[in-house]
Amino acid sequence: MRVKVVLACTECKQRNYNTMKNKKNDPDRLEMHKYCPFCKKHTLHKETK
Repeated sequence: MRVKVVLACTECKQRNYNTMKNKKNDPDRLEMHKYCPFCKKHTLHKETK
């Protein structure tokens, strides 16, 4: 039940990362702090459609 998701920076709205998640364990949207090469700092990245 793993699906591909895309993570986008909340500050510059760039889609930077692709990852996988288990829909059964994480039914809501993922949020994690990752490095954004466009902002050149660590920012919050949220799952997009």
